[in-house]
Amino acid sequence: MGFFKNRTVIGVICILLSLLICFGITPLFNKGISQKTEIVRVAKEIKADDEITKDMVQTVEVGGYNLPENVIKSQDTVVGSFALADMSVGDYILNTKLAKTPAAENAYLYNLDGRRQAISITIKTFANGLSGKLQSGDIVSVIAPDYRKQGATVIPPELKYVEVISVTASSGYDANTGEQEENIDERELPSTVTFLVTPQQGNILAELEENGESHLSLVYRGIPENTNKFLDMQAEILEELYPTETENDKNEDVSKEPQDLGLNNSKTAEIEDKEVNKDSENSEAGGNNTDRMED
Repeated sequence: MGFFKNRTVIGVICILLSLLICFGITPLFNKGISQKTEIVRVAKEIKADDEITKDMVQTVEVGGYNLPENVIKSQDTVVGSFALADMSVGDYILNTKLAKTPAAENAYLYNLDGRRQAISITIKTFANGLSGKLQSGDIVSVIAPDYRKQGATVIPPELKYVEVISVTASSGYDANTGEQEENIDERELPSTVTFLVTPQQGNILAELEENGESHLSLVYRGIPENTNKFLDMQAEILEELYPTETENDKNEDVSKEPQDLGLNNSKTAEIEDKEVNKDSENSEAGGNNTDRMED
């Protein structure tokens, strides 16, 4: 303890500590603060549910000190993702603000493959839409009263089994999957129903929407395997109503043509050879007869 009571020793220790701080710790601290890193930042306004494209973001160099751990540093991670929240120009992009798939309420719109399309019809009365009980994935039949002004209520064969992909309220929220479900007392009633259909089915639904009235009857709700069975039956009905020539048939017809032509050409050549032989035989016979007459 007497050693530390010596003022000279204490002064030397303080000087050494100050030198260590000035020339050792402080440079390391300054180096950490001034260290640069590249991050992805918003270059254009991005709204929630937007698919992020390359022109919406940019890579910039910033100080690496005190950056959030989940900040995105590569554009490849961002481009093609969907925004979960609104983002303004200059915002850092965090991985908690991104999703690889669109929001649940409109995910079905990103699964269209060109063969089928989405189309909505209006639920004109509460009863027409199954009293608000329809859900995504339901199989329904579309009943058309006074179909095409013929005085009969029928289910058009094109609309016997149709898949529901969304039930939407007038506010734009999906009535069976959106935020309105959180509070049953404030839940909005469905205003439209969106179906996944072929172009032929879409034309019938558009006709009913414009000129008539339609009622929806629930056919099936359950596991996807059984749902697909109803859709397969509907596909068979559409194939009978709108038969189309397959590409294989076309290719077979094209492949047969050269063979038939080749066969016809060979037969024609044989016939021509026989005719030439007959002509030569006839000319020889005519020559012999002439010689006999002269004799």
